[in-house]
Amino acid sequence: MRTFSTLLVAAVSALLIGTGCKHDTPPTAPPSASPAPGPDGKGTPPAPKPAPAPSASAATPKRIKVAHVLISFQGAGVPGVSRSKAEAEKLGADVFDRAKKGEDFDALMKMSDDRPPSPGKYGLAVDAASKKEPSDWLRSQMVPAFGNVGFTLQVGEIGLAPYDPTTSPFGWHIIKRLE
Repeated sequence: MRTFSTLLVAAVSALLIGTGCKHDTPPTAPPSASPAPGPDGKGTPPAPKPAPAPSASAATPKRIKVAHVLISFQGAGVPGVSRSKAEAEKLGADVFDRAKKGEDFDALMKMSDDRPPSPGKYGLAVDAASKKEPSDWLRSQMVPAFGNVGFTLQVGEIGLAPYDPTTSPFGWHIIKRLE
């Protein structure tokens, strides 16, 4: 018999999987309020830009494997998260920068991820025929920005899916393509 915590983890995981909506354009960063003065007095640096859309000549893979960190905020639908949206955006930019500089991605996942206990690594396939492992997810089962960024990355590359209420409603996803 399943325990309450097992059912809770399953329910929260299902919630985090996304809406199943297809959206094939890359996400854009949401407009932000006036930047707060930074150490230089000129404002905080702009948020990192999401990965670019693939060029027409680049072949989109049928399946990828990614690792990712979710940085969420209170009210975004992830239980137990109390940071503000501004704090989440700043932390997301920090984790993204650290990952881009080569910091151990597994350590960043363990330290920063807001999802319930899960491996943080997923196979993602464009259709059922492309699934390689039973645990693979269909791209359409994830929030749109997740696949939009993940499928544009080269193996080993790191990208950012910024918060967007439609394409990335749970917060900022820092994604590393593994395969």
